[in-house]
Amino acid sequence: MSADQGEFLIVTGMSGAGRSTVANVLEDLGWYVVDNLPPQMLRPLLDLANLGGAAIPKVAAVVDVRGRDLFDGFPGVARALREHGSVQVVFLDAADDVLVRRFESVRRPHPLQGDGTLLDGIRTERTRVAPLREAADIIIDTSNFNVHQLANKVTEVFTEEGVARHKLTIISFGFKYGLPSDADLVADMRFLPNPFWIDELRGSTGLDSEVSDYVLTRDGAQEFLDAYSSALRPVLDGYQRENKSHSTVAVGCTGGKHRSVAMAEELARRLAQTPGVAVTVRHRDLGRE
Repeated sequence: MSADQGEFLIVTGMSGAGRSTVANVLEDLGWYVVDNLPPQMLRPLLDLANLGGAAIPKVAAVVDVRGRDLFDGFPGVARALREHGSVQVVFLDAADDVLVRRFESVRRPHPLQGDGTLLDGIRTERTRVAPLREAADIIIDTSNFNVHQLANKVTEVFTEEGVARHKLTIISFGFKYGLPSDADLVADMRFLPNPFWIDELRGSTGLDSEVSDYVLTRDGAQEFLDAYSSALRPVLDGYQRENKSHSTVAVGCTGGKHRSVAMAEELARRLAQTPGVAVTVRHRDLGRE
């Protein structure tokens, strides 16, 4: 693929094999996902992705038998697009009995079932998509996957080496203004002496070196940072294995200006070294009086 071309992915396969899960995971990974696209619209979408400097460099289109008669043209369209060397096709499959159980669990008919049984619809679809399966670049059999395992598989396949799989936000805050509502984990820095009571530090914040140096050299500060960062690393590794893409660690003190700010900055510096994790720091209450 040339440097000015975007990545283009076609997701297809058997109904009930997990296309919606795959689409959601790709979207979380930064792909622009179009669901239930008529095959005849693939070429205009590909042209858009291939525009130099396009704002959507990674495009995924979900195409399947919900397109009814329009789907019949899909194999030919896919072949024509692949001649450009810019398209990958992912085919999702599962055993017939597994697909039957999945449709029964959600109490929905198969899109090709008509007046027949679920199995009739599945067999009809399998015949129609057979050419696509044979020509697919990637085949994922989801028979033995639950939704989380499938999400992990897709993340593994489509995450580029060196790209973060988990985004961690570390937010400092003041307890007197309330806990952050989106915090997954909360740490309390009120065990450290408060620089507010030192006249020359009161007007500064944890972003200033004099306050940061004071906080980080108090008894227990380094011990806490060593222990807490060590405790968080297996958590962050587990979040990646479980395909949890975002988490928030809140670090609090009384007013959210001194101790929590300095400790949040240092914690972020340490955790930024965790493989697969991108760390962002926010100071929620720094501008409050």
